[in-house]
Amino acid sequence: MPDLRAIYDYIDTHQAEHVAKLQEFLRQPSVSAGEADDMRSCAELLRSYYAKLGCAEAEIVETDGHPGVWAFYDAGAEKTIVNYCMYDTMPVEAEDDWVMPPFDAQIVLGSSIGLANFPRVMVARGAYNSKGPYRAWLNALESIIAVAGKPPVNIMFVAEGEEELGSPHLKQVIDPYVDRLKQANAVLDLEAAQNQEGVVNVSLGYKGNVYFELECSSEIWGKGARRDVHASLRPILHNPAVHLAQAIASFFGSDGLTPAIKGLGEDIHPWPADLDLIRDLVDDRDFLKEFAEENDVIQWSGLTREDLTYRLFYGNNLNINGITSGYSGPGAKTVIPHKAICKVNIRLVPDQEPETVMAQVRDHLNNHGFADITIRAPESGRLASRNYAGYTWSKTNVNEPVVQAVLEVYRKHNIPVRIRPHSVGSEPKYLFNRPPLSLPMCLGGLGHGGRHHSANEYFVIEGNEKVGGLVDCEKSHVDILYNYAQC
Repeated sequence: MPDLRAIYDYIDTHQAEHVAKLQEFLRQPSVSAGEADDMRSCAELLRSYYAKLGCAEAEIVETDGHPGVWAFYDAGAEKTIVNYCMYDTMPVEAEDDWVMPPFDAQIVLGSSIGLANFPRVMVARGAYNSKGPYRAWLNALESIIAVAGKPPVNIMFVAEGEEELGSPHLKQVIDPYVDRLKQANAVLDLEAAQNQEGVVNVSLGYKGNVYFELECSSEIWGKGARRDVHASLRPILHNPAVHLAQAIASFFGSDGLTPAIKGLGEDIHPWPADLDLIRDLVDDRDFLKEFAEENDVIQWSGLTREDLTYRLFYGNNLNINGITSGYSGPGAKTVIPHKAICKVNIRLVPDQEPETVMAQVRDHLNNHGFADITIRAPESGRLASRNYAGYTWSKTNVNEPVVQAVLEVYRKHNIPVRIRPHSVGSEPKYLFNRPPLSLPMCLGGLGHGGRHHSANEYFVIEGNEKVGGLVDCEKSHVDILYNYAQC
C-alpha cells in the first residue's frame, strides 16, 4: 500500500498534461455511424495509450464492424479486474448549435453553455460519453504507475467502437479471450458519476436494448407506386408512410405511452430487492426532479410519483426514435413516397430477452394487418443473421466487494449516494455479467458531465464545493482501485 498522498500530488502537478491528453483523445473523431477511417484511427490511438501504460499486450481486435482493442497489464497482483471502454460517440447532427466545433475539445466557462455553477468545462463530442472520463481513468493509472511502479490489481482492458450502434460485434472482441476473462474477479469501470448537485447514482446493472427499423415499401406492400410520384394521385393511390404511421399507432394504447404489443410486459419480473430501492427513490423528492432538469422536461405523464419511478426502471420502454419518408427539405414538394422507415428501440429489463421481444413485435404486426412491414437491423448488410441490433440486461448484488469498494470512497468524501436497481440506460455488460463469465460489476468515480446525446456535450474540468473536477475525478479513481484491491 503506497502513500496515496504521493499519487494525489502527482495528479495535482500534472494537471496541464492530463488536460492535454483529454484533448488529444477527444480531437480524434470516433462517430461509430460515421467514417470507418476515423474509427480505426481512434482504436489505434487507444491501443497506443495501453502500450504506454506498460501493458505487455495491447492489440487491435478485428471484427465484422469497427475494430476492438484488447490489452492486459500484469501487475502480479492477487486480484484482476476487467475494464470496459466504448471509444465511439454519438453523431453530430446540429453543429451550428455548438458554442465551438465539437471536435476542437476546448475549455470554456461553464456559464457560456448555461452552467454557471461550473467555472470551467471541456466541450466536445465524447467529452462525457465516455472518452473524457475514460481518459481521466487512464491519467489516474499513469499517475499510480509513475509513483508506485504498478497498479494494485491486474487489468484486462476490453474496448469496442460500436456501443452507440447496439454493440453488434462486441462478442467478437471478447470471444478470443473468454478463458482468460473467466479468471477475473470483477468488472470495474471508472468514470464520472456525480450529477449537477454532487449526488452519485450507483446503478446495480444495465438495461438491455434492441434497436431495429420498420420499413414499409410499395414493392413489398403491393400498393402504391415503385417510386416517389406526384401527390395529385393521392385520392386514388395508397401511401406507405400512412400505412407505417398506422402500424406505429397500433403499438401504443390511447395514452401514447403504454405499449399495446401483446406479451411485451409479461416477462418483466422485478428483483424483490429492487422494489425496496424503488421505494427509497420515491421518497427522494429530488430524484425525478434531476431527470426533469437535465433533460428540459416540460411535463411527465400524468402518473403518481410511485408509478413514474417504477416505470422508469421496470416499465415497458418502447420508443420511436425517428421516421423518414418522402420529402422533408426546405419549401414545398408534393409527393407520395414509395417507402417509409421508422427507427425503434426497446430497452429490456429482467426477465425480457431480445429474441422473445422481437417475436412479440413481429406477431403484433402480423395480427394487426401489417404483415407486409419489414423488420430489419440497422446496417442489415453487416447484421444479416438477425433483424435487430442490441443485447440483453445485466445485474449485480449491492453486497459484492466491487460495489462496496466504490461506496466506501463516497462515504470517505461524504458524497450523497442514490442506489438504483439498474441504470435507466443501456450498456452491453451482459457479456461480462451473464454466463459464461458471470462477473460482478460496478461503475464509479467523482466528477460530472452531461448532454451526451445533444449539442455542447461537456465534462467538468474545474468543479465546485459539491461536484468534483478533473483532479478530483482522477483521485477518486485511485481511491476506488486501492479500496477494491484490499477488499
